[in-house]
Amino acid sequence: MMAMDSEWLKGLLEAWAQVMHKHKDELIALDGLCGDSDLGLTMSEGFQAASVMVAGLDETDLGKLLYQAGKAMAGAVPSTMGTLMASGLMEAGKVLKGRQTLDAAGLVSLYQAYYEGVFKRGKANRGEKTFLDGLGPAVDSLEVSAQRGADMAEMAKLAAVAARQGYQNTQGMLARHGRMAIRGELSKDYLDPGAAVAALMIETWANYTIGGD
Repeated sequence: MMAMDSEWLKGLLEAWAQVMHKHKDELIALDGLCGDSDLGLTMSEGFQAASVMVAGLDETDLGKLLYQAGKAMAGAVPSTMGTLMASGLMEAGKVLKGRQTLDAAGLVSLYQAYYEGVFKRGKANRGEKTFLDGLGPAVDSLEVSAQRGADMAEMAKLAAVAARQGYQNTQGMLARHGRMAIRGELSKDYLDPGAAVAALMIETWANYTIGGD
């Protein structure tokens, strides 16, 4: 399994860009059921901008790379969701500044910081049908796995399952933010598009980590 250094991070951002492009139409359709149908484009263009930015940097500081990726995303897709995802990257950049490699604890810190960045910017809580309902369970899983000394492959697999289940669990939740909240009780019938993005991110990271490419 490859070292979690700057090349690993650049590869992960590229993998996120590729998966968001691959699932662009799926995210557009999902968002179209209750939103304005722009999520697929926003995520595809936003993560692409982040990936292109870091690919051209001769930088080994993971925090600086993440922060610059977030700034690039914020500039490319200044929508609500684009800003939230950029905030996650920039918060992770602040927390990991000075780190050139990550161990299991450092990886947990990355995703905890991403969660905090989105939380602080969006002011949503778990259970309110947002991106956090997909990422939160994955962060919980990673914390437990790290505490018991699980290897990275197991951590990744369990986190991916937790994120996907978190996304599935948004059906039945009452939306309290964004366009979906306008639907009131009817919002419970829908899966949350933001949580779908979280599941894709964690599943992509898991595949990238386990595959080592």
